[in-house]
Amino acid sequence: MEPKNDEELLRYKAKAVLRQRASALRRTIPKEAISERSGQICERVANLPEVIAARTAALFYPMENKHEVDLRPLDAVLRDRNVRVAYPTINGETRVMTFRFTNALSDVAMRDMMFAEPPHDAEEAEALDVIVVPALQVDGAGHRIGYGAGFYDRTLVRYLPGATAIIVAFDFQLISEVPVTEGDIACPFIITDKRILRVSSV
Repeated sequence: MEPKNDEELLRYKAKAVLRQRASALRRTIPKEAISERSGQICERVANLPEVIAARTAALFYPMENKHEVDLRPLDAVLRDRNVRVAYPTINGETRVMTFRFTNALSDVAMRDMMFAEPPHDAEEAEALDVIVVPALQVDGAGHRIGYGAGFYDRTLVRYLPGATAIIVAFDFQLISEVPVTEGDIACPFIITDKRILRVSSV
């Protein structure tokens, strides 16, 4: 979205600076530490009451070159519970992101948008119980900084408030305040490798 005034323009610029710094910082973390911390995050997410009760959930496949949180262990736990697991996919022409159910983690593969997606003809998830959301940085109010394209924010509005949205991030990605811009969606849970935060205002 285009900023409406000078104040909002400043917030967009601040987010761009934070995004660049956060991405660079995360890449400095050794892969072994990423794996260990991801496992701790997966365990916390799996034991959240809202996730235990879920019958459908959306995850994301890690972009390993960007040192994202690796949710593959969580995928296995959810499938063992007979939870239907969906992954995001983006239509290259319309730029619309949807979540589509997968029969197995192996259904997720590199496709048009150069990240691991389910097949484009897989069943679309019309509703979800849980959506796990990536972040480069996040604050205690449930606002996040992503990669800047706005795919998750535009998609979440179609599923909330019916779904429980959970931001996952490494603990060092928590900051005191994220600059909020138009269209940003706050999420009620933040789960890191060290803590679970419940956002009372969401």
